[in-house]
Amino acid sequence: MGVKKFFYLVLCTLGLAFFSGPFLNSAQAKVIKVGGLFDLTGPTSDVGRDYAAGALAAVDYINKNGGIDGDKLKLIPNDYAYRIPEAVKLYKRYRSVEKVFAIQGWGTGDTNALRTFVNRDKCVFMSGSYDGALGNPKKTPYNFFVGTPYSETIRLALLFAQKKGAKKVAFIYPDHPYGRNPIKAGKEFAEKLGLTVGPDEIVPLKAIDATSQLLHLKKFDPDFAWIGNSTASAAVILKDAAKLGLRTKFLVNCYGMDRNLFKLTGGACVGRAFGMMPLAPMGAEVPDMPKVMAAAKGEPYTHNFIKSWVSMMVMAEGLKRAKKAGELNGPGLKKAMETLKDFDTGGLTAPLTYSPTDHRPNTKLAIFKVNEKGKMVPVESVSLPRKEEYLGY
Repeated sequence: MGVKKFFYLVLCTLGLAFFSGPFLNSAQAKVIKVGGLFDLTGPTSDVGRDYAAGALAAVDYINKNGGIDGDKLKLIPNDYAYRIPEAVKLYKRYRSVEKVFAIQGWGTGDTNALRTFVNRDKCVFMSGSYDGALGNPKKTPYNFFVGTPYSETIRLALLFAQKKGAKKVAFIYPDHPYGRNPIKAGKEFAEKLGLTVGPDEIVPLKAIDATSQLLHLKKFDPDFAWIGNSTASAAVILKDAAKLGLRTKFLVNCYGMDRNLFKLTGGACVGRAFGMMPLAPMGAEVPDMPKVMAAAKGEPYTHNFIKSWVSMMVMAEGLKRAKKAGELNGPGLKKAMETLKDFDTGGLTAPLTYSPTDHRPNTKLAIFKVNEKGKMVPVESVSLPRKEEYLGY
């Protein structure tokens, strides 16, 4: 099935709730519009399609279960194909035509490119990007996200590597903001840990071969290497590492490891890859997973579905608090979001906390590996203190 047809069917299926929901006959019910920026056809669409589906499913669930205290939620989704100019264009349309004060966004590059507009317009922007720079409300007061910041993630990954006896590490990533942005934090932290850092290797998000980069990596022979790619290109790296006989283990950022990795690598990820997981994988035994699985309706989604599900649920909680306070607008939603403390997501993430001085949701995640049956299994949970010195990068 083609991508456009797939997403059309998702929209038709999940969108029915908006037209037939329990609030349609209420004269006093309002519609709260939320803009949606998703990558369905661009270089991160391998993980972006499930993310879009999760957001739509969450809105369906919210509306079937009372909405925003009686008001309906309407997500307006669009594919921007990971193109920053298209994201800017859609953002301006959402603001001028749809009059939204909240947006569910996606990538690191476009989210950062929109920061000036978001700040000026006082529009709450929740992204699929967990870029550390977005966690400092002194610079990005209207930006929120639900996953462990990438910079904290890379520090946690290096702590894990050191614990496993690593002496030498290296960094592999695409030449995109998603890949580049946490590397500075990683290198500085590696130095603090006394780890020797090798040359960077650049592997594009659309890579179909990484042999030359891995041959170069093999000369340095690191104990562990960071992979800052999404799943499809991470799989290319892992397959080629196995083919070339590298002894290196790999630390994979949260968009590079999911239930599809075993199949994409032909099993080469087993014993070789450790995934940084700020959200639970599909099917994990946590309290809110039955709701997620029911909403997935049997589709084989990855945990990227859960990422947007949680993002939408957290936004909905903020909207309820803003409405109760009589401030159902951008500044009111921001203020409401900043009252969330140890917010329980039903085990789908570690508890989330936002404050007027710190928008990092948490500094904790679980590390997973893939076993011989292709199942993602937990290795251990890791955490860092919420240090002010790490705020914003």
